[in-house]
Amino acid sequence: MNLLLLSNSTNAGRAYLDHAWDAVEPVLSGIDELVFVGYALADLDAYTAKVRDAFAPHGVRVVGVHEGTDPAASVRDAGAVLVGGGNTFRLLSHVKRTGLDRALRAHAAAGRPYLSASAGTNIAAPSIRTTNDMPIVFPEGFDALGLVPFQINCHYLDADPDSTHAGETRAQRLAEYLEENERPVVALREGTWIRVADGRAEIGGAAVAPDRGPALLFRRGADPEEVSGDITPLL
Repeated sequence: MNLLLLSNSTNAGRAYLDHAWDAVEPVLSGIDELVFVGYALADLDAYTAKVRDAFAPHGVRVVGVHEGTDPAASVRDAGAVLVGGGNTFRLLSHVKRTGLDRALRAHAAAGRPYLSASAGTNIAAPSIRTTNDMPIVFPEGFDALGLVPFQINCHYLDADPDSTHAGETRAQRLAEYLEENERPVVALREGTWIRVADGRAEIGGAAVAPDRGPALLFRRGADPEEVSGDITPLL
């Protein structure tokens, strides 16, 4: 596998992928074209144009997977793929209906770069049961690509001790998931990512919150654990 799984594509006040180019560019070394899967948003042309503008200064041409007649064939022929963020349920629904689920698994299994952000990172997990998104469509089940064997929660937000909100925190919702499911969850704070290559998995980036580490690991029957760097044992 050759994966770069970003929690988010845009840090507040910065341009698209601006916080992550130091991680993106090595993954795309020697590659001058990538296929963009933008099905997580409704306006595919506008979304693809935004990504195309971001990659152009780096010498990488972007092709929208929806721009051809056979999305699965586009991925099969791609040197690299970027799966964008948006609504995870909509993304997974489109991926399954177009046969992209099989194509993306084959692409990743061949060791070709799979880059993603937010919803695109969520579907790299075995299921989308730990997404934050509303189920605006039903994607014929919650099983996803399973490129990694653990669950991922993107955009993880720590509880604000000064908040008067009496609802569940993100940590409580993930604890509820673990009451019903066994797989551990890597919760990525904003500005961070998971890099999988050469049989290793590492957490990279820097959390937007200056007093926080990059990620938390949630396991059934255990307190949440701050994690950074090497997380290869989770593979």
